[in-house]
Amino acid sequence: MKSLSLSIALAVSLLGAGCQLTSTDGADKMALSEQTVRVATFNVSMEATNYNNETSIDVSGNALTNALKSGKINQINNIAEIIQRTRPDVILLNEFDYIEDAGQGIELFKKAYLEVPQNGFKPIEYPYVYLAPVNTGVKTPLSAKNSRLTHFGFGKYAGQYGMVLLSKYPISTDKVRTFQYFLWKDMPDNLMPKELNGKSWFAKEERAIMRLSSKSHWDIPVNICGKQINVLASHPTPPVFDGPEDRNGRRNHDEIRMWKDYISESGNSYLYDDKGNHGGISNQSFVILGDLNASAVDGDAHPNAINQLLQHARVNNYLAPTSKGGALNKPENKNGPTHTAHWGMRADYVLPSADLNVANSGVFWPHADSEGAALVADRSASSDHRLVWVDIKLPKLDCTQ
Repeated sequence: MKSLSLSIALAVSLLGAGCQLTSTDGADKMALSEQTVRVATFNVSMEATNYNNETSIDVSGNALTNALKSGKINQINNIAEIIQRTRPDVILLNEFDYIEDAGQGIELFKKAYLEVPQNGFKPIEYPYVYLAPVNTGVKTPLSAKNSRLTHFGFGKYAGQYGMVLLSKYPISTDKVRTFQYFLWKDMPDNLMPKELNGKSWFAKEERAIMRLSSKSHWDIPVNICGKQINVLASHPTPPVFDGPEDRNGRRNHDEIRMWKDYISESGNSYLYDDKGNHGGISNQSFVILGDLNASAVDGDAHPNAINQLLQHARVNNYLAPTSKGGALNKPENKNGPTHTAHWGMRADYVLPSADLNVANSGVFWPHADSEGAALVADRSASSDHRLVWVDIKLPKLDCTQ
């Protein structure tokens, strides 16, 4: 179970990263005494259910490729426009199907959409990409038996709901760590579901192979002009679609807990990555990114799931990003301004480490009467999630070398 991940890291320098100060209105300016790096996460809903009718879903894994090549799916153009409007320097895309041949997936999206003006907005280029397999839709050895554990993560085909990281800055691919194969049972004091009598809800053979990560957990070091920031990317399972055993809620909690342990000074020696290396990081700057599917005040997540990070001493406790669109979407909910999902919840997070200074933040959710509102009118317009961004202020760095 500790075999190597078949990761693909596309780290070809096409233009060079360059030192930029990214302003809150999306314009790029040269850094003077400081530079600001914009880091974002966006669940783009770019998977098969968006590109098929209700009665027929393409489970071949080719749905996204076909949609990208067709040039007829306005949702994809709108997603590219949102990214061009907000202009992140580093961005995690959740629910971008894993396609091993990058030329049929993320490179196609970059060249045919991000690097082409959308509705008059300036193209954006990401010379560096990190892409790797995920657990969704991957069948278990028990799939042919009478087992409840048919797949390691929910998906109608391998790679559905995958993720990919885009960066203007180099990725240290030799230092990347992935945790696709880490077993849930190997987390001490885990919350694996139990029956009322205290016995494991999973059968013995299921428990023995059950992976913690519903997609994967990635630690991706990004080199920003000589300063390393580790991007900790994941997409925990939604804490719903289960039964009274709360298997998804418990898994969501422990998927988030993994990052809590990973960044702590102790208590993480049990963790092993897909190359067999143990431990976490305790002295490194980081940003935790992704659709974490948990809120401390809304939704059905375990009560302490997201607070494991929000209240962690090593996580910057800046005020949650907000938007006017979120506030008006659920005007009766006082938490509405911080929501990142249309159903009314803060699900998507950009959490820098406490040693990093946050200059600004926001959620791309224009209110109904403002420019760009059509981009987030509904899921078919772009996604049921909103892009979340944070500007991290760094000391002046030499990007010319």
